[in-house]
Amino acid sequence: MHLAELLADAMRRHHLSAEALAYATGIRTPRIRAFIEDGTEGPVRPTPKEVTELATALALPLHEVLKVSQERCTTAGR
Repeated sequence: MHLAELLADAMRRHHLSAEALAYATGIRTPRIRAFIEDGTEGPVRPTPKEVTELATALALPLHEVLKVSQERCTTAGR
């Protein structure tokens, strides 16, 4: 699964907007929107700290979110 899909699905389940997630995590809203649209393949990529904060706020298993974000980062760099 793509990071963007994972975040969008979790946000729908929790009925959270990008603004609400930004408020909960301290990550700026435009960055969160970029993660939702592009995942790790766009010009704005999440840091490991941001991935951890998003996973915590969305009650997602951290190891799964880190795995998805790392897989995409390594394939995007090829």
